[in-house]
Amino acid sequence: MDKKDRPVYIISVAAELVDMHPQTLRLYERKGLIRPKRSGGKTRLYSERDVEKLREIRRLTQELGVNLAGVEEIMRLRDELWALEQRFREEVERLKAELGEKLEALKTPPALPAPGQRPSPKLDEKDRPVYIISVAAELVGMHPQTLRLYEREGLVTPSRTSGKTRLYSERDVEKLREIRRLTQELGVNLAGVEEIIRLRDELDIQQNRLEAEIARLRLALLRELKPAKEQSAPKPSAS
Repeated sequence: MDKKDRPVYIISVAAELVDMHPQTLRLYERKGLIRPKRSGGKTRLYSERDVEKLREIRRLTQELGVNLAGVEEIMRLRDELWALEQRFREEVERLKAELGEKLEALKTPPALPAPGQRPSPKLDEKDRPVYIISVAAELVGMHPQTLRLYEREGLVTPSRTSGKTRLYSERDVEKLREIRRLTQELGVNLAGVEEIIRLRDELDIQQNRLEAEIARLRLALLRELKPAKEQSAPKPSAS
């Protein structure tokens, strides 16, 4: 167990550490935003990771004004990113063990890119800019001015033709539909939407990074194992 996951703080101490009332921590537990462990006597015990999560919830709610539905979405995406990082490390270590000491370059597993470091994605059909703003707005049931607002807020970034006409891709349209769901169905404000969109983009990038790195390691493993198999294969007897 990671030291950060060790349950050590009772609810009064955890509440003091994050400057919240204990009842607020109980509310967040009922909403599924935080899951403290329980002692044998059913006493809630919070870990350092729980405390970090509570501080992030406070930042989102108090500084950015994100409602609990938005916070729930954000925390879920953060948990997915953390789980992806763990899975990446475990898979790299497993492949390293199979490779043994043959590949010195793999002594230290490469880190996933830090947030904000975006590798250039491969352009696929979903990224092809094809819809002018009026068509994109009609497809997502929004006014064109709303799309311009979301562009100013950095939530969506359409391409531009040489004549500066906005062109939206299928991926942009999907993103706009998700923004509409978050704002209209869940009541998330734009600050919360921005955080959610950023985390979704980061999760996609990290997933692609994971798959590419694991594929590279597996290929290296196959290349190392092939000579060993050839050496151990019985030589044909001379006739």
